[in-house]
Amino acid sequence: MAVDLNINGRTERIDAPPEMPLLWALRDELGLVGTKFGCGAGLCGACTVHLDGIPVRACQTAIGDVGGSKIVTIEGIGATEIGARLQQAWLVFDVMQCGYCQAGQIMSAAALLATTSAPSDGDIDAAMAGNLCRCGTYNRIRAAILRAAERKAAEGRAG
Repeated sequence: MAVDLNINGRTERIDAPPEMPLLWALRDELGLVGTKFGCGAGLCGACTVHLDGIPVRACQTAIGDVGGSKIVTIEGIGATEIGARLQQAWLVFDVMQCGYCQAGQIMSAAALLATTSAPSDGDIDAAMAGNLCRCGTYNRIRAAILRAAERKAAEGRAG
């Protein structure tokens, strides 16, 4: 069955069953391999993408349930103001170690900053709770999120 998906601002048509997880459509059908398979149960956050701005687990989201929603992946988040700020902050704080979870971490952080421009530690804890990092870079992730939020605040004062 042909399914049209709006991914990173482009319409992509794939021939796949509607119950196929979005994760496999992205990776296997479209070659967007930045979204990672972690646990397959929606518990680790490595497969996080945005569905109409809301972070969802692509391993648990069937393409038949996506409809006309706008999907943004790690490949597309850098084109947004928030995504670009986060990616820069990730580099400043050298967040990555193995890097496997980082796409999902950035996607969850971007969703947080889209709704909360000056997050508290509690806001960050709540937004990032479903994202696991085997390397334990949580302190650097928090620092990078706070830096990205500070840059937004500074840009707002300068304008």
